[in-house]
Amino acid sequence: MACHLPADQARPILRRLTSGQASDGPAPGNALMKTNACLDPDLPPPAPALVADALLDRQGLDTYQAALTAAIGMVTRQWSSLQAPCHGISRPSLQAMIDRVDLDSPLGDLQAAMHEAGGLYLHEAMYFHHPHYLAHLNCPVLVAPLAAEVILSAVNSSMDTWDQSLGASLIEQKLMHWTANRCGLPPAQADGVMTSGGSQSNLMAMLLARDMAAARLEPRAPVRRHGLPESFRRMRILAADTTHFSIHKAAALLGLGERAVIEIATDDQGRLTPVAVEQALAHCRERAWIPIVLAATAGTTDMGSIDPLPELADICRRHALRLHVDAAYGGGLLASPHHRQRLAGIEAADSITIDYHKSWFQPVSCSAFLVRERRDWEWLTWHADYLNPASQIRPGCPNLVDKSLQTTRRFDAFKLWLSLRGPGPEAIGQLFDQVIELAGHCHQWLRQQDDIQLATSQPPMLSTLLFRYCPAGMHDEAAIDRLNQRIREALLASGEAVLGGTRRRRRHYLKFTLLNPRTTLADLQQILTLIRHHAGNLSTNDQPLAAGPPDA
Repeated sequence: MACHLPADQARPILRRLTSGQASDGPAPGNALMKTNACLDPDLPPPAPALVADALLDRQGLDTYQAALTAAIGMVTRQWSSLQAPCHGISRPSLQAMIDRVDLDSPLGDLQAAMHEAGGLYLHEAMYFHHPHYLAHLNCPVLVAPLAAEVILSAVNSSMDTWDQSLGASLIEQKLMHWTANRCGLPPAQADGVMTSGGSQSNLMAMLLARDMAAARLEPRAPVRRHGLPESFRRMRILAADTTHFSIHKAAALLGLGERAVIEIATDDQGRLTPVAVEQALAHCRERAWIPIVLAATAGTTDMGSIDPLPELADICRRHALRLHVDAAYGGGLLASPHHRQRLAGIEAADSITIDYHKSWFQPVSCSAFLVRERRDWEWLTWHADYLNPASQIRPGCPNLVDKSLQTTRRFDAFKLWLSLRGPGPEAIGQLFDQVIELAGHCHQWLRQQDDIQLATSQPPMLSTLLFRYCPAGMHDEAAIDRLNQRIREALLASGEAVLGGTRRRRRHYLKFTLLNPRTTLADLQQILTLIRHHAGNLSTNDQPLAAGPPDA
């Protein structure tokens, strides 16, 4: 790639930014200054070469190439020397370092600024690619989308209208149709749009469900003009008690209120059951409530559970209920060579959330919202004379703002595009299969440990495991809760490992979130040794573990 400029050439170019020296030939600003002066002495002076070289255009190419070379060098040096997922720096210490930076007094030198940022951010970052990072649904990323980031950031397309994006819009559309086809949605009708993440996708799903229900209830008073009808107070969203918090947040943002979400109890694996859903529907009928959507999940955040989608789809058909599937995590199964069948039933969904930046190994953000019927976009389409006037709609000329909550939007689809055209979908799916299989092996191993209590005896459906460390002789549940929470804090403070933590059925659990194909069972065994070590220190040095209420 062009950005691999030798370091001995990159450093002098970066230093020129400080002196204001142009990269080649005479400074063009001098000629511009003379022209401006001749035309109008009151015109402001041109930008100095320092500023001109800082812009990416023909004049700034050398600076751009040097800056990327230096940045790549910083990253590769940091990666090659990394021994842990983080250094365990405390928040006050990091805050003090950042507080010392005076943003009104620039360093005047990009090389110096990058060196400063290396200490503030790069050195103290959390590294998801380290095999001991197991906390959240963050993945190491493929190289292909990083190359895409360089290109898309430089071109800086905005995806709202055709005249700002051109081929980028067509690439995104093709990717959405490809993903919808992988889901099994009808190719002639299905469509999708890239989003900022699963929370936005879930918000869009709830918005469509609300507005469609409002249109049925009050056909003469469209909600976008008249607001919500009186009957909206009876609208209900059905979801599991393990559903992502963004469903509740969406209900609040849409004016339905959190109370509109009916949380349905799940089984031992954290899954909805058809019986429980039927009972919730009966409960709604008894109270004259109006169910507008069932929010199912293919990959819960805590347990990686996948709801029984075929059975839930059948219930939705019989009750004329809209079905949304949040497959932000489990969507990686669409590329899986061995476990695709675990998503059976997703083809019946009315809308689907996919996070490529979880199980497709893409940089944040890279997500999608899919709909079964492209006519659903009418509930999201607005026209502005300066952007996408209705009078200038032309068939086949896409304005993606017509189906998005966002206006200005990055070309994030390009990251996935290069990943599919480079490594390919099967290679991506194999990486996800690896972490699924590792989770299965880890579950079997943890079951053999006398001091480990698993959240469920069933093997994981995806790649997360919930467990509690229960040392011999400790029987107080509240004390065990606090011990596990403090183990997690001690590991983070040491930088040795970063684990997730959550609560299930009022008890605190540690969590292995496995999304790194480089992590091995030996790594997990080493982390359990660290857990036991820190637990021993905590029990020895801090007696009141059994006192007081458990931490939230």
